[in-house]
Amino acid sequence: MKIVIIGGTGLIGTKVAGKLRQLGHSVIAGSPSTGLNSITGEGLAEAMNETDTVIDLSNSPSFEDGAVMEFFETSGRNLMAAETNAGVKHHLAVSIVGVDRMQDLGYMRAKMAQENLIIQSKLPYTIIRSTQFLEFIPALVGGATKDNEVHVSDVEFQPIAAEDVASFVTELALSSPANGIVEIAGPERHSLSEFFAAYLRKKDSSKQVITNKKSEYFGGPVPHDGLVPQGEAKLGGTDLTQWLSAE
Repeated sequence: MKIVIIGGTGLIGTKVAGKLRQLGHSVIAGSPSTGLNSITGEGLAEAMNETDTVIDLSNSPSFEDGAVMEFFETSGRNLMAAETNAGVKHHLAVSIVGVDRMQDLGYMRAKMAQENLIIQSKLPYTIIRSTQFLEFIPALVGGATKDNEVHVSDVEFQPIAAEDVASFVTELALSSPANGIVEIAGPERHSLSEFFAAYLRKKDSSKQVITNKKSEYFGGPVPHDGLVPQGEAKLGGTDLTQWLSAE
């Protein structure tokens, strides 16, 4: 198969490209730096020629509400048009578990707009909604730290390793389009504060975790269970301890 990965040089895209190439597929790992730009449209028509599947792993360089909405709407419209013209057989995109329940956050509104463009395009598609990545934890801890205290919510959390995300993306990209949403998550569900505490026991035992009852994430309000699957999900095999050991 010929597969184009939008955002193919990022954390997940690099891993997916490697897995697909090992399986013998022809892969274009696209990004603006490689001449494939879903915002300007540069290189899209040429890349889509005779392409079977497009994997969209793109992300906005800005998380400001207006900028992120403009990014996902512009990118989505450009991709849908190019893929429709080329007769692409499967569009797969990675979204976020709970995106439809966290519409108070500008980033989640933009991801929901991306999902809607895919559904309305009439292209065969699979939307993978993933929980947050284990790789986000260090930055989250850093952002929540003041002096020697880490202030964090007790919202439910079920993070997944990037390697597991890449495996699921690879598997589903080579499967028939779901024409629906597939959810993926990590194997462990605890509070966000418990994950922080476990991480700090391994990395920096001098810091103290201060748990609060604010149901928020990245400073915005979310349902207490907004970051975890509400129903069936495919579960990765890498837990926090295994991920930390491999760090």
